[in-house]
Amino acid sequence: MPGLDPRQLDRYSRHVIMDDVGPDGQTTLLDSAVLVVGAGGLGAPVIQYLAAAGVGHLTIVDDDVVERSNLQRQVLHREADVGTPKVESAARYVAALNPDVTVDPVETRVDADNADTLVADHDVVVDCSDNFPTRFLLNDACHLADTPLVHGAVYRFEGQALTITPAAGPCYRCLFPEAPPPGTVPDCAEAGVLGAVPGLVGAIQATETLKLLVDAGDALTGRLLVVDALGLEVETVPVAADPDCPVCGADATFSALGEVAYEDACTVE
Repeated sequence: MPGLDPRQLDRYSRHVIMDDVGPDGQTTLLDSAVLVVGAGGLGAPVIQYLAAAGVGHLTIVDDDVVERSNLQRQVLHREADVGTPKVESAARYVAALNPDVTVDPVETRVDADNADTLVADHDVVVDCSDNFPTRFLLNDACHLADTPLVHGAVYRFEGQALTITPAAGPCYRCLFPEAPPPGTVPDCAEAGVLGAVPGLVGAIQATETLKLLVDAGDALTGRLLVVDALGLEVETVPVAADPDCPVCGADATFSALGEVAYEDACTVE
């Protein structure tokens, strides 16, 4: 079969026998490159499932180190990894899981100076960050690069996922025109999160990413998937494109990341 050796045919056999993936789709996965921003609660399942599926190259970006309090939900890391940069821990995990996957661990924070370079040459970007400035930044950088972006977020018992496909649907700014003022939205350290909830949302993000790579099914473009784990309810909410969006609207003039004050209010100047 095209591009797959006997070991790979065995390893990915459950993909190969699927009509929507098949040997050609698996070869495509092995030839794909995905940027994962964040190696924490959401990034852990995303990285695990993409690596297991045979996505050939993963660039993992995170500037944090593993803390013991992370281990309740960040299942990529182990007790022995405490104090280690998350990207190094993640790279070790992937190397042990699947030799077909190469990892570029980038220990840095995504900002307006490096986002364009990080996004370049990747087929999909997965937003596993935990703050609004990074979410807006990735949205804008992916819009400029014409690269699909798979967004996820969690809070206590709740989670959400959205796929942003440039020129084919609304962007993140259509859903959230402005970021809330700093300090008004508590993070996981302040509000907590049920450990399995990032697993739910991260698995959805990984599923969306794989679908995009093999061009199967309908992505969550224009649909916000909302998970309520406490009531075990899942719904999709339509999201319309904002014709006045400063980034993707018909009259948008946005052309560079330097036009936006990301750390202040994420607003286009």
